[in-house]
Amino acid sequence: MHHGYSLPAEGASDRAEALFSFESLAAYERYRARFGSAPEFVAADRIRDGSGCVLRYERTFMRPLLPSD
Repeated sequence: MHHGYSLPAEGASDRAEALFSFESLAAYERYRARFGSAPEFVAADRIRDGSGCVLRYERTFMRPLLPSD
């Protein structure tokens, strides 16, 4: 699930965060496998590459701090 994009409220303005959650590592791997082939991903890549808006791409894997209900 894509939870949206966030920008800093103050400080450096050259960073944005996108938060996604996946039910499992396998679900994430299926999602990543679609890059480069699924039309919606290819179109998004064209927009990103054409605009020059992404200077650096980093991935961080996190887990919830508190247990779910």
